[in-house]
Amino acid sequence: MRLSSAPLGKLLFQLGLPGVAAQVINVLYNIVDRIYIGNISGSGDLALTGVGVTLPIIMVISAFSAFVGMGGAPLASIRLGARDHEGAERILGSCIVSLLSLSVVLTAIFLIFQRPLLFAFGASENVIGYAQDYLTIYLWGTLFVQLALGLNTFISAQGKAKTAMLSVLIGAVLNIVLDPLFIFMFRMGVRGAALATVISQAVSALWVLCFLLGKRTAIPVRRQYLRFDWRIIGRVAGLGVSPFIMQATESLVTITLNSGLQAYGGDLYVGSMTILMSVLQLIVMPINGFTQGVQPIMSYCYGAGDNARVRKTFRRLLAIMLIFSSSACLLAILLAQPLTRLFSPNQELIRLTARMMPVFLGGIWIFGAQLACQSTFLALGQAKISLFLALLRKVILLVPLAIILPRFFGVSGIYFSEPIADFIASCTTLTIFLIRYKKLLPLKENSIQTAN
Repeated sequence: MRLSSAPLGKLLFQLGLPGVAAQVINVLYNIVDRIYIGNISGSGDLALTGVGVTLPIIMVISAFSAFVGMGGAPLASIRLGARDHEGAERILGSCIVSLLSLSVVLTAIFLIFQRPLLFAFGASENVIGYAQDYLTIYLWGTLFVQLALGLNTFISAQGKAKTAMLSVLIGAVLNIVLDPLFIFMFRMGVRGAALATVISQAVSALWVLCFLLGKRTAIPVRRQYLRFDWRIIGRVAGLGVSPFIMQATESLVTITLNSGLQAYGGDLYVGSMTILMSVLQLIVMPINGFTQGVQPIMSYCYGAGDNARVRKTFRRLLAIMLIFSSSACLLAILLAQPLTRLFSPNQELIRLTARMMPVFLGGIWIFGAQLACQSTFLALGQAKISLFLALLRKVILLVPLAIILPRFFGVSGIYFSEPIADFIASCTTLTIFLIRYKKLLPLKENSIQTAN
């Protein structure tokens, strides 16, 4: 299999770049939603803020798909590396059943409790109507989100990065086309944006299922394995809890930031955070996409016992990620005002957001190191350390800082909490990885020296 034998430099970009493209496309069609919503005549600012306070719930839904998909896919890839195809198919079957079950539970819970949750997450009476209009429709598409995001990782796990990218591309292009049609032509406003997203996710989910049921997949769906295998689910949960926390804590972070901004500033500040988080996603998600694309190389080679190739893959991944995060951070800071203008014509909102962007993104330049180490731990099945690192940046650092700093520095303290947490967490993660590096990946005399 080419994961263990193809020239490493070329393979990194063959698998990583489609992952970057998939994540960029995914972020873009979420951001396009917000750009269209922010430019709705007469109510764009309030509508944008309303959609912004729904993000914690949307992030939690995505986090559960990551819990299953990113917990199961590395295990399936390791099984493939060990030539255990039946084991990989059993993992996929259990994950499909888990995703279907989670879809039913999440839809019911959030439909019942959405209004009190939205108020708790920073909504005001001015924006609650927009938030509920968007979220109600979005929640009916939870099944499609779970399948599209959760199962697409099993395509990437086979080294088929381009196919995985296409599943995202199809949904993204469809969403971008449908957004202006539903929002403006049919005058559905935020409900139109939500409907466009649901339809797009449904088409992506269908694409992923068709591939996994087809003849080109190395991990086909088998009817006899579509059941709960609790031993498999336990291993998936052990590994999936790390990416789950990484995404679910984005929800906690958004709740904390929005609530603080509402208390210390008001709707305008919550609106600025919606824009800043969108720009942050434009930087972080491509990095995440590259690491996910490269992850199957490390999982497969680790399963095959080729630690030398895993080491070399990590070193190159770390260098690429640091270069990208530093460059993207600098570019976003230099283009702060033009980026902000895309989201709103409101001059007061533009001035506030452009002024806060260099502050908010001030620590993201080193974030590439954190994701490179985090994804490597995940690829090697290191569940406990992945869990700690997932908690470190957001739960241990960012949330407390966002609560404490504004007590001393006012509303500006909330914006400063992000770069401080980014810097400390990234340095800590890199240090821990380098300490554990030799023990985790010992070189044996008979190691396969195929990396080149």
